[in-house]
Amino acid sequence: MRPLRAWFTPAPDSRIAEIRRQGKSPWAESVHLLWSAWVFITPVFDNQYSWRWLGLTVLTYPVFVVLFAKVFLASRSRAPTYALALALFGLVLVPIYPSGVSYFIYGCVSCSLSSRRFLPFLARLLVLNTLFLLMAWQAHYAWQAMLAIPCMTLIIGLVTHVERLEHEKDAALKLSHDEVRRLAATAERERIGRDLHDLLGHTLSLITLKLELSRKLFDRDTEAARREVIEAENVARHALAQVRSAVTGIRATDLAAELASARLLLESSGVHLDYDQPPCLPAETERGLSLVLREAATNIARHAAATCAHVAFECIDGGLCLTIADNGRGGVLEEGNGLTGMRERVRALGGRLQIHSQQGQGTRLRVVVPLPASAMQIAAAPAAPVDSLPMTAEARP
Repeated sequence: MRPLRAWFTPAPDSRIAEIRRQGKSPWAESVHLLWSAWVFITPVFDNQYSWRWLGLTVLTYPVFVVLFAKVFLASRSRAPTYALALALFGLVLVPIYPSGVSYFIYGCVSCSLSSRRFLPFLARLLVLNTLFLLMAWQAHYAWQAMLAIPCMTLIIGLVTHVERLEHEKDAALKLSHDEVRRLAATAERERIGRDLHDLLGHTLSLITLKLELSRKLFDRDTEAARREVIEAENVARHALAQVRSAVTGIRATDLAAELASARLLLESSGVHLDYDQPPCLPAETERGLSLVLREAATNIARHAAATCAHVAFECIDGGLCLTIADNGRGGVLEEGNGLTGMRERVRALGGRLQIHSQQGQGTRLRVVVPLPASAMQIAAAPAAPVDSLPMTAEARP
């Protein structure tokens, strides 16, 4: 029992192990076995049901299932061997067992699942089909079958091979995104650690020295001890203000970084985001608009069912207008916690927020915030243009 269990244990670099790492169920791959129903349907066309056919099916079908399973369970270096064995197993049965054609097709398609390089896979597929034609000709197969089966194996095999390569590219892209996020988080933690060390290291040492001095002076010179305590208190207050300022800076994010993050989030959800170059804004305004943008992008990814979105900045009289539009389902009637939070942030900036969301015509979020005259001049400076994205009539800013 233990050797049998070990034989069916997925290798670390097997197809099943890769599926598990992607968070998917490995049993989903067993759906491909539904096509093996043709093993029992093929004899219908030639009326070849017999006790001989039944006996061969009972003997060969378990072998077929085991070989097909090993294509997914074996390591990448050995999976092609099992795929080739499955195809040859079907070829050997072609002259004596009509359902062996189904095993052969499974073997050819399995070659596409176990091969990374296209040209070796195509060469293997052509050689196998040439052998099939020779076996089918000797077994006096109909010319229609000799034409249809090679075409079927080539088409299904090529489609499966291309789809598998695309899935692997998507998985690699997701891993690269996760790695970028991890490296960015690591770099940010290291920066925060350095900033806090530089900020608090000297200050806390100074406070400690002053408190030690005040303790020594307490019995000899009460007035001097009191002065040291007051100075330590002032240093502590100053350090507290610096820490609060540093934490505010850590929590803050600029619009450019938030736009890049929003594009990554939306495109991973199948939504193309197009945006204008953000203007230079006061820190408090930029921080508030960044949080509004983050919440809006999250809502689009989760609820809008959109395919494209657009973010635009426009300087108007006495302020800045931020427009976030999508071409999703629209029809936002009630405001949840996200929209309520956005309204509160915009209100804290002295601005106003408007939502236009007609059913079936997308949602348009319009935020207008006031800016000082000096900030208006900076914000009105021309920015690098971004190609416009076609939107629905309601979704255009």
